[in-house]
Amino acid sequence: MLQHRAPWSDQGGTWGVPGGAIAPDETPAQGALREAHEEAGIDPGAVRVLTQRTLEHGPWRYTTVVAEVVAGAEVTPAATDAESLEVVWVAVEDVATLDLLPAFAEAWPALRELLG
Repeated sequence: MLQHRAPWSDQGGTWGVPGGAIAPDETPAQGALREAHEEAGIDPGAVRVLTQRTLEHGPWRYTTVVAEVVAGAEVTPAATDAESLEVVWVAVEDVATLDLLPAFAEAWPALRELLG
């Protein structure tokens, strides 16, 4: 599931996963589930976290959380706030053809390997 970022946002017009800063009391996985709910309408109970991948960028980190839809759950992402133009399922083989958020583009090859 990828988010097409709104033009006015940082690096707008690019594609990535819903996300943002984590709260002081959140783990990256908790923050990712919260952001996916806020920005894509994903029920945190409908997905199961599999793993995460972190890229270090000096004073900040870019962590991508990989999850799968729980068996029997129906997940239909939607742009639920102004930060997204659209949020859609994208076939794994099509991800690299999109104009990706630079940090996500850097993380994608390793994430692609995790997906098999």
